[in-house]
Amino acid sequence: MTNNTTSLESLSMAAPQSERPSLPVWHASFRMALVSAASVVAAGLIATGLTGCANMSGIEPVASLREASSLGLDAPSVQGETEVPVATQWWREFGDEPLNRLVAQALESSPNLKLAQTRLARAQAVMEVADAATLPQIAGQVDLTRQRYTANGAVPPPLAGTILNSGTAQLSGSWELDFFGKNRAALDSALGGVNAAQADAQAARVLLASQVARTYFQLVRLNEQVAVADRTLAQREETLKLVRDRVNAGLDTRLELRQSEGGLPEARLQLETLQEQMALTRHALGALIGQPNAALALAPSELSAIKKITVAQNIPADLLGRRADIAAARWRVEASSKEVVNAKTQFYPNLNLVAFAGFSSIGLGRLLNSGSQQWGVGPALRLPIFDAGRLRANLRGKTADLDAAVEIYNVAVVDAVRDVADQVTSSQAIARQQAQQQAAQEAAEAAYEIALQRYKAGLGNYLNVLSAETSVLSQRRLAVDLAGRALDTQVALIRALGGGYQAESTSASQSVTKTIAGGG
Repeated sequence: MTNNTTSLESLSMAAPQSERPSLPVWHASFRMALVSAASVVAAGLIATGLTGCANMSGIEPVASLREASSLGLDAPSVQGETEVPVATQWWREFGDEPLNRLVAQALESSPNLKLAQTRLARAQAVMEVADAATLPQIAGQVDLTRQRYTANGAVPPPLAGTILNSGTAQLSGSWELDFFGKNRAALDSALGGVNAAQADAQAARVLLASQVARTYFQLVRLNEQVAVADRTLAQREETLKLVRDRVNAGLDTRLELRQSEGGLPEARLQLETLQEQMALTRHALGALIGQPNAALALAPSELSAIKKITVAQNIPADLLGRRADIAAARWRVEASSKEVVNAKTQFYPNLNLVAFAGFSSIGLGRLLNSGSQQWGVGPALRLPIFDAGRLRANLRGKTADLDAAVEIYNVAVVDAVRDVADQVTSSQAIARQQAQQQAAQEAAEAAYEIALQRYKAGLGNYLNVLSAETSVLSQRRLAVDLAGRALDTQVALIRALGGGYQAESTSASQSVTKTIAGGG
């Protein structure tokens, strides 16, 4: 207090004696403000005792969070246990450069990803607003008015009936003392919203990368199928030529000729269907990467050149926590719980410290004179006494929002468990199917080789060779389908396991500036 007194004394000595307030007046005013503040705080505490009995009974959340371990997955992994490895840039593990370029282009230019980023920016702005409410507020005010004062009202002469200028120039400030954590709960809720928006942005990123990879592998599969269809068409043309020659030689009837002729348009139909699917797949891929023309000229790799990613078949339950959509749902539960806390604090008193200092005068020429000074400081208490059930209704609404957020989280967990189980089951089933198909293809190729050798030795005709090749082509078509499904299922399983997402939360102790600049 010594320093403050000295400062006040030096300021008062700098002004003329007739224009400065006496030091005891300043001390008395400040002392009265402190006494008033203490009285209001005491009144607030008493009121808290009264409003502690505010009727919040019967309004409690009823939903509860479900754990993934209770839904069929393995128990949470412990220290030293091998977890499912999913890299952040998992698509690079396929070793396919065209795929790497496509995913990079999609992550850079996709409108869906940019939309998720704008939602994150919106959530961060909401957090800034909530953070500002916890800090003191200062505002400036300048009012200039030209006014005629009524001659028949409360304004006495000589102002009555005159037209004069009036002005006010002052600074005002306020600070809400957050005794009951209302503003803190609002800030925590906004932080939860930011974390949820960050997780949503990462979920959009994982989904986009997986869609690009699955669409690209679909294009690879169709390209291989077109090659098989081309050979099938050529084989049907050779068969038709041989049958026509045999009919002309009297060795076959028109029945065999008509059957062979029917196989040709069937092969062409299959080829046209595949080419249509390829065109549509290229369009879809172009839309995903935001560059339609680039997808039209893309030359996909061969299936044999794409590496297979090995993913463990025993999935620990805690791995689902790395899914961005699960993390987002959990953060929304956290934000909703803070909204409930905020709604409960509305039942308690609201205490503000307010102050103002400046000049006010009638007649602008005297606005900055010392006699035009005005200032004030004091507390303000707001206490809800009767609100016709508004606060209870608000609390019920926030509690219902919390229950809804919990159930949305539970739905997301159940869907995630089903998704993982489906992809693991499909992956295992495809592996077994590929083993059986490989055996069938080996048998078909062996039969084809025998038919070819018999033809070369003059023991059979070329129709037998072409007939044996039909089985080989059918098995090759099936092999391409299974290989494409295997790649698609691998991508789907990686996405189901979170796609390399690593949760990054924004704690309340971090500044808003750091959160926006660094994303957490």
